[in-house]
This record gives sequence, C-alpha cells and structure tokens, in this order.
Amino acid sequence: MDGGRTHRARTTGTARTTGATRTTRTTGTARTTDPPHLARPAAHPEERTTMSDTHRPELQQALQDIVDSGWAGAQLRVNDPRGEWTGSAGVAVPGSAERPPVDGHFRIGSNTKTFTATLVLLLVADGLLELDGPVAGHLPEYELDPRITLRMVLQHTSGLFNFTGEYYEDGTTAPGIAWEGQEWVDNLLRTYRPEELVRLALSRPARFEPGTDWSYSNTNYVLARLLVEKVTGRPFAEEMGRRILTPLGLTGTVVPEDSPEIPEPHAHATYAYQDADEWKTLDVTRSNPSWISAAGDMISTTRDLHVFISALMGGRILPAGLLDEMRTPHPKLNYGLGLFVQETEDGRTVYTHNGGMWGWGALMFSSPDGTTTFTASLTCGAARLDMMQVGALFAEAQKRLVAEVF
Repeated sequence: MDGGRTHRARTTGTARTTGATRTTRTTGTARTTDPPHLARPAAHPEERTTMSDTHRPELQQALQDIVDSGWAGAQLRVNDPRGEWTGSAGVAVPGSAERPPVDGHFRIGSNTKTFTATLVLLLVADGLLELDGPVAGHLPEYELDPRITLRMVLQHTSGLFNFTGEYYEDGTTAPGIAWEGQEWVDNLLRTYRPEELVRLALSRPARFEPGTDWSYSNTNYVLARLLVEKVTGRPFAEEMGRRILTPLGLTGTVVPEDSPEIPEPHAHATYAYQDADEWKTLDVTRSNPSWISAAGDMISTTRDLHVFISALMGGRILPAGLLDEMRTPHPKLNYGLGLFVQETEDGRTVYTHNGGMWGWGALMFSSPDGTTTFTASLTCGAARLDMMQVGALFAEAQKRLVAEVF
C-alpha cells in the first residue's frame, strides 16, 4: 500500500482431505491419566492428499477481500472436519510480487498471553502456584498488594497499572513506556527487562481495588513471567519450551527474549506513523520485542498456533478442571484466564486471543473441542493508517474469517 491506496494481489490456497494423514512438524500430546503435559506426543502422521484450490473458494475470496481492504499481506490456515486448508494473499514485502509464505513466521502479539496463562496453569496443576492464592509472597521484593491473587493476574482483575499506558472512561490517559510513533522507532532495538516494566507499573496508581473491576493490563502477564521464573528457578523461555513447545512439537514457535530476529521464512511488516506533520514508514520486521515481554513477544506460525489451540481446547494440555477455569469468562468483557470467550452470530461459542504488534496482526480461534480452528497472520504496508484505522481493519478481518469458518 502506498499513499493510502489499497494494494491488490492474488490469493492462493491449498486444501487437504481428511481421508489420509499428513506429515507435520507438530503434534499434540496423548490423553493419559497422568498430568497432560507429561504425556507422550502422538506419532507424526503421514502426508495427506492435496485437493484442488477450488474446494475452498470462499476462504480464498475472504483472504483476497481482507487484502483489498488495506492489508499488505495475509496467510490463513483452517482446520475443520473437511480437512486442512492453507492460503495466502497480497505480498510478502510491499512493492514486490512475492506472496506471503503459507507457513511463514510472524509476531503473534497478545496471543502470547494464552501461552503464558497455560504455562502458569500447568504450575498450578503441579502445586507450585495456587490459583486463588496471593502472589505477593512469591515476589516479596515488589511489595505487591497482598489481595492480588493469581486468578486476578491472569484475568486482568488485579487493577495493576498497564505499563503501556492507561485509557480511562472519562477520556483521559496516563502514559507508560514508549510503544508508538517516533519515540518507539528510536528505541526499536532497546532492551527492557521484565522487572523494569513491572516496577514502572507499580510506581503508578492502581486502576482499581484488586478484584473489583476488569481492565486489560499487560503488566499482569509480565508479572506472570516473573512468577514462573521464581517458582521454577528456570528462565521463562526454557520453562515454556520444556512444558509446552517441546511436548507439542512446536518447532516454529520462539520466545525471543530481546532478540530482534525472526526466523525464515517470513513476510515483512511495515509501520506507517505520523511524526509531527510528516508521515513516515519503516520496515519493523526486525525489532526488539522485550518492551512487551511475556504479554506479547512470541513468534509462531499458523501451523503451530493451530496445534497449540487445538490441543488446549481438546483437553490435551491442562487438567479438565483448570481448562474449565480458563474458559470461564469475566462478565465485563468475556475474558477467561488468558483467552476471550466469544459467540458467533448464530450463537456458537468460540475461544480466541488475537494479537497485534506494529506491522503485524495475528488471529487464533477454536471451537470448544478444538476440532475446528483458524489461525492467521496479517501484515501492514505503507498505507497512512492511524491506530484506530488499523484496529477497525483488524476487526473487520476477524469478523469475516469467523463468519466463513464457523
């Protein structure tokens, strides 16, 4: 996209049947009577037969419409009783003719929160943490409000100030760290320590008394990271790999810490922003995600996100009781423990946690049993769109894909 014009490009898709199996890098853990995360991974299936692209023209058209609405590129994976379909539309790099890879890596933003919450709940299953127990005792150095429980942290009811800034009902704001505009660009490779982010949040007034309201706060999930490291004695990335990524075979998923790199293959993401009266664009594919930490720093693929959310919803990661807790929403905005509970227009329940980073959008949706999922990545080009406009485009893309898949 250039100068606000919508870029048009071709859409490609690949569908696969359910009549045969396929080779894949990822696999779910088998159901056993032992804790689910200790179960042995299932054997890798063999390659499934590829169907003609024309078997899912509605998905191809949906992707094309999303690109035509203002995105530079998009990739989509759908798994349902009809089989698996993958496709892409638009371009991998603005100004080129190359399409986005159908299993390319991308920054998943706040989809990371579902991974983080799942890891924390595995520690609850092991007795290392208590869901309704206070977290202050585990992290005494932060002098947290003793009324804040782990459930409040995972459900955004702790009241902790959001270190990326607060937006209040009366229209006022309270700034946090730099995460947009020229100031963010100037700090594109800066490393933030999770302790730094939490201490910044704790230096600001709480939004409300613990447990009395709901407000989305990235601080909660950086605090969750610190809890994981404290009770396990291991780095967060190592524990995520040991308990979730390796057992599920998620070889395309990365906890990058402060590395700005993203594995190949991948599309490129462009950030268009206004500095005073001047519009600027920058390729932000390579950037340091430590400013968001365990609230949104992970990298994955549509395949890995499918395997993860399907295994999670299918009861192959968490014990049934904790999965029920995770999927019980707070009434204010239908947020459970690390995921949203939504209803489709025809009344079906779906579980999701989408994410965004400047230049990137990520979608992850599942039916309650994990048998129908779609996972997608969107990338921005050079169109002059502010945060509200990008958010509106993202919402429309989400609505279109939910309607087509569910």
